[in-house]
Amino acid sequence: STWGFWNRFGRQMGKGGKGTEVVAPVSTTVEDANEVLIDGKLYDVSSFRHPGGSIIKYLTGNGDATEAFNEFHMRSESVKKYLKTLPSRDAPADVLKRRQHNGKPGLTKDFAALRNDLKREGYFDMSVTEVVYRISEILFMHAFGAYLLVGANHSLLLRGVGLLMLAIVQGRCGWLMHEGGHFSMTTNIFIDSVLQALIYGVGCGMSGLWWRNQHNRHHATPQKLKHDVDLDTLPLVAFNSAVLNSKVMSKKPILRLWLRAQAFLFIPVSCLLVALSWQLFLHPRHVYRCIKSGRSRVVALIEAGSIVLRYVLFNWLFQNFTWGQAIGTYLLYDSLAASYIFTNFSLSHTHLPVTDPNAYLHWVEYAALHTTNIAPGPICNWWMAYLNFQIEHHLFPSMPQCNHPTIHPRVKKLFEKHGLVYDVRPYFSCLWDTLCNLHSVGYTASTLTKKSE
Repeated sequence: STWGFWNRFGRQMGKGGKGTEVVAPVSTTVEDANEVLIDGKLYDVSSFRHPGGSIIKYLTGNGDATEAFNEFHMRSESVKKYLKTLPSRDAPADVLKRRQHNGKPGLTKDFAALRNDLKREGYFDMSVTEVVYRISEILFMHAFGAYLLVGANHSLLLRGVGLLMLAIVQGRCGWLMHEGGHFSMTTNIFIDSVLQALIYGVGCGMSGLWWRNQHNRHHATPQKLKHDVDLDTLPLVAFNSAVLNSKVMSKKPILRLWLRAQAFLFIPVSCLLVALSWQLFLHPRHVYRCIKSGRSRVVALIEAGSIVLRYVLFNWLFQNFTWGQAIGTYLLYDSLAASYIFTNFSLSHTHLPVTDPNAYLHWVEYAALHTTNIAPGPICNWWMAYLNFQIEHHLFPSMPQCNHPTIHPRVKKLFEKHGLVYDVRPYFSCLWDTLCNLHSVGYTASTLTKKSE
């Protein structure tokens, strides 16, 4: 049967569903439990409220935060100046032995050398032509898609093409705001923040401030249990069996049934539910809280105005529709857009193994063990806006993504030198692995009954 076919292949191919990657935990001592290690110095962050949220806790008391700090804050001189104001001390020899380089000094040295070379060669600099092209593309696709959808005397086919174009460009707004959120679009922090607020607010009805807070946590420790927010997706979807709690699951038969079918529901249903929950609740609430608290108020006000403008424009676009037609058209458009962007994002990590919450990997190891690239080509590069080069993106999140195709041979060479796998998969093969993993984890969830405890 079809179900049996998915069972067999899901269990065979769903690598993420097999559980946790075994990595020896690193012990924490009382002496440096509240300190972050950066460039050989310990900084006391016990009284520090990190603007990026709880991400700093992931690297406190254990591990080396040097690479994470450098990659997240390479464009901010104010952050580097603020770091010097924190209580600090030179790390003792025993702490350096336990934490520095996360046990991989050779890898740290070679990665730093590669990064310095790429920076010197201009790969972290803004590409004016790319920015102009990307912004022009979304403006044209919105205008032409709207014209096809509501133009007088247009056939049903043309209206369908217009709706599809609008859905794809909503997804492409998601790709472009992602670039702005990493400050790799114009490479100016304030300008990129404003562009992200405008593009994400009008194009997707969502908040860049909320996204950045969550997404940076994912970047710091991808596929690490209790750290990576992209693993914290229940009850809607479960990407790895390690997130399943048998006691909780045994008491929720409807949830088990939902997860049993999640491989079939993910693209057409779950993606839309995520988009609607973000658009109608999580993101507006976050914008309101930022405005009320005064945190990033200018950008939050721009986001609020952008989201309002989005619905004003849709009200104008649907002015000749009935309420039923307008709601139905919007939901179909939103569903197609969400399926496009969320499905593509899921290809890069979700089917891969996870790391124990007490383990501390090297920055490069996270990119190697928990990230996969999608085979490059002109169509795939456009379809995924260069984020098919996820390995390069996780190594250098502040690099303009249009440079990833050029640097990837050098990254591959670094991996080969240190015995790391440079994982590249064809697009549809990776999509298959992702869906099979979802089915495998769903199957595991369905077996967690009271009898199985």
